[in-house]
Amino acid sequence: MFEFLWNTASFVIALGILVTVHEYGHFWVARKNGVKVERFSVGFGKALWRKTAADGTEYVVAMIPLGGYVKMLDERVDDVPAQDKDKTFNAKSVYQRIAIIAAGPFANFAFAIFAFYLMFLIGVPSIKPIIGDIEPGSIAGLAQLPSHAEIVEVAGKQTQNWQDVNLALVGEIGSTSITLKAKDNGSQYAKSYTLATKDWQFSPEKQSSLTSLGITPYRPKVYNELAQIGKESPAEKAGLQVGDTIIALNAEPLDDGWLDFSQKIRQYPNQTVDITIERAGRSQVVAVTPKSVEQQGKTIGYLGVSPKSDQWPAAYQIEISYGFFAAIGESIHRTWNLVTLSFDMIGKLITGDVSVKNLSGPIAIAQGAGDSAGYGFVYFLGFLALISINLGIINLLPLPILDGGHLLYYLIELLTGKPVPEHIQEAGFKFGALALLLLMGIALFNDFSRVLG
Repeated sequence: MFEFLWNTASFVIALGILVTVHEYGHFWVARKNGVKVERFSVGFGKALWRKTAADGTEYVVAMIPLGGYVKMLDERVDDVPAQDKDKTFNAKSVYQRIAIIAAGPFANFAFAIFAFYLMFLIGVPSIKPIIGDIEPGSIAGLAQLPSHAEIVEVAGKQTQNWQDVNLALVGEIGSTSITLKAKDNGSQYAKSYTLATKDWQFSPEKQSSLTSLGITPYRPKVYNELAQIGKESPAEKAGLQVGDTIIALNAEPLDDGWLDFSQKIRQYPNQTVDITIERAGRSQVVAVTPKSVEQQGKTIGYLGVSPKSDQWPAAYQIEISYGFFAAIGESIHRTWNLVTLSFDMIGKLITGDVSVKNLSGPIAIAQGAGDSAGYGFVYFLGFLALISINLGIINLLPLPILDGGHLLYYLIELLTGKPVPEHIQEAGFKFGALALLLLMGIALFNDFSRVLG
């Protein structure tokens, strides 16, 4: 329940910020172009808070936090007094209307730059992309990519951490080959390796891009010895102690060590299991009942223990940060890369290189918001930047119900010298609403499939 409330609260905060930024873009440019704004609303439905400013604009925070809108004076929908006709949206030039509509998505891109800028000023603790193991016979194995090497470049893009590597690999979906550059630990020189990806089978909803290529990132060695026992946890109540070594679960040996144990214990929420331990050189069996908890929409067993593990080597740890001015350029560069990657993914959805199963909806976004907020403020900033970019791009899609659809109509007006007829616009809005509902339905179906699967 706590995880659900945390995710929901994080989602509402994130969406509230991004919707306000988007609508403020429309609002600010509309006012600069002399358009009277009647209402600025964050959310839909019943107003929870409202205030009317001296200039007549009503500011509203509404009950349903799934969007927002800016209501501008418009003769097509309002009875406008003669003295206010020059303040209507429809009275403005095509170029002014384009600027007002485009301002929303571009405000989202500007916010992403700002969020990344703060993130890079604060500094992001991260891990170098050091390879742990390569699966024999995999795509990476056939390319002879070495273990314990650092990946420094993917398809011409420099990589500082595993997130950079993942994003670069995802951008190469559909390519017949991917060139990586990696260098051995301590070496100054990187070697090139070409991955033959013509038959690359990658399902992002099931596995990471790295796993699908046969690459396992380096992780410090984890032991079966217990290093921490949570207070009032099922483990403490059952009598498990720090220093105990886990040998077996329900009399079955743990072939893959701690990873095997942690995966299996999740399968027994509110069910009593027998854990074989070694304590002071003697083995014994302890009966434990893992608690039932919700994690990413699934009910799992929770024991409340942490294992002993080696420390991350200092040479593998980095902090990605930049100075006051350098952070500006890096923020713009990061935003541009994500914008181009997102448009590339949309193109691959259309061509079929990327499956519609990869679309995510509000449930996945809420989980991402909760997870990033849980890691800390700097990671939440990165999440906000990513979602802000996606919100801006979605609104630029040429669906008549979105900003992109309005822009399409105005571009046609620029080319033909006359506005698109009202009945065609109405038909387009209906089609756009239907298409958007279909996309949302697919995204929600994918969310529930991931949760229930």
